[in-house]
Amino acid sequence: NFFTSLGACILLPFFIGGNRCQMAQFIEFVGNHWILSSAWLLLVAAIFFQHSRTSAKSVGPQQAVMLINRADAVVIDVRDKKEYDSGHIVDSINIPLTKLNQRIAELEKYREKPLVIVDKLGQHASEACNTLQKAGYSQAVKLAGGLTEWKAQSLPLIQK
Repeated sequence: NFFTSLGACILLPFFIGGNRCQMAQFIEFVGNHWILSSAWLLLVAAIFFQHSRTSAKSVGPQQAVMLINRADAVVIDVRDKKEYDSGHIVDSINIPLTKLNQRIAELEKYREKPLVIVDKLGQHASEACNTLQKAGYSQAVKLAGGLTEWKAQSLPLIQK
């Protein structure tokens, strides 16, 4: 107990900052409730692990433009047809997320190219990206912020 309070009151504030008494109380709490503290740490680690496993790699609009221009990337728009017609990236392919599994064969000729997956806000693109990566499209990335971010940076859209 002496070493715990010594570390809490003398050493830890130099590394973490803050009041020595508060740090001592925190260390005492962790020591008295080690099961609760361990469970909390495991929960946080599990959340980070799950997020890293399920989230797709993302690129910003400028990086997407570079991929399109330099690496001949193909843009896959996973919004529904009505949203797609209201404005989409030039030469993008519209495959709604709900039909991606049935229409994935249409993308076979693009297997070796980078694929930029686009939706409205960037939320559903992760799911599409993961589906494509599981099907062997290793270069699939999502557009961070989706078409909303694309518009915010005043990048061009085609409207029907």
